[in-house]
Amino acid sequence: MAPAKGGTDPQRIAVIPGDGIGVEVTAAARQVLDAVAQRHRIPLSYQEFDWSCQRYLAEGAMMPADGLERLRPADAILLGAVGWPGVPDHVSLWGLLIPIRRTFRQYVNLRPIRVFEGVVSPVRGARPGEVDLVVVRENVEGEYSEIGGRLGRGTPEELAVQEAVFTRAGVSRIVDYAFALARTRRSYVTSATKSNGIVHTMPFWDEVVAERAAGYADVRWDSEHIDALAAKLVLQPERFDVIVGSNLFGDILSDLGAAVAGSIGIAPSANLDPTRAFPSMFEPVHGSAPDIAGQGVANPLGAVWSAAMMLDHLGHPDAATDVVAAIEACLLDPATRTRDLGGTADTRAVTDALLRHLV
Repeated sequence: MAPAKGGTDPQRIAVIPGDGIGVEVTAAARQVLDAVAQRHRIPLSYQEFDWSCQRYLAEGAMMPADGLERLRPADAILLGAVGWPGVPDHVSLWGLLIPIRRTFRQYVNLRPIRVFEGVVSPVRGARPGEVDLVVVRENVEGEYSEIGGRLGRGTPEELAVQEAVFTRAGVSRIVDYAFALARTRRSYVTSATKSNGIVHTMPFWDEVVAERAAGYADVRWDSEHIDALAAKLVLQPERFDVIVGSNLFGDILSDLGAAVAGSIGIAPSANLDPTRAFPSMFEPVHGSAPDIAGQGVANPLGAVWSAAMMLDHLGHPDAATDVVAAIEACLLDPATRTRDLGGTADTRAVTDALLRHLV
């Protein structure tokens, strides 16, 4: 955790609301940030960027050519969501999110998963206070590489090749992060693999995990094949503490975990550069949800929890704890649960309730 800045120098937050409900939940998160910042006397400044699929449709690019340089001075980036009908998902992803993650070496994607009091998990036996885990996803290499191509497009013999890239440095640093994190929790790591079917990259992953684990004798660990692990995450979610996985495996497991927790609408994430040489980025796991955009019914808690993770990263753990406590209070009250949680509250009602708990 980085120390807070001294004096009155504000911490600079780059805000990218994005598309659809991203705009709505980011506005809610900013209100919560302002309230808790006032309470804890944390100076924050914002610079908002309209980079989105709407920009792509109007100008042919998700962000300007110098977009990354404009983000570089920020202390953190708060993102809403991107994606819109008419713009292929790979365009929005590779035109904005992946360049940010890779240019700023945000090699850790951190996704906490909890079953809160007041939230009914669709999984029988997944109880509040028992299911509390974190998925640590490798975020800049692995299966999501740019290496590959297509041959003979549109012909019966068309060929598509996609290369996965696993480096010793990349696997080592994500595994080290997971084990160090486990030391602050229940000292238990599960590694997601598929070395019985993927002949090169996954045995390499397993070897590096075992090598790095030797330096953490105080942390218990095991390895699970991804298919069995997905089943166990549903059948025994309370068993897990820290799960570490490759880019693809971590992506899938974290969304599965969010479903186990009751709603993807409350799920947060952090894209971290642990070296702090570059700004880290914080975003809810949910997408832009065009089907409900503009209706004022989106659940803002994923964005708000992401903002709490940002505060913790910036060196304000007490403020982050207050925000999470406000989230817990909202989820406990049936009157402030949105419809994805079986309630009827709209975005405004939830935001107002959060602010009441913080002011």
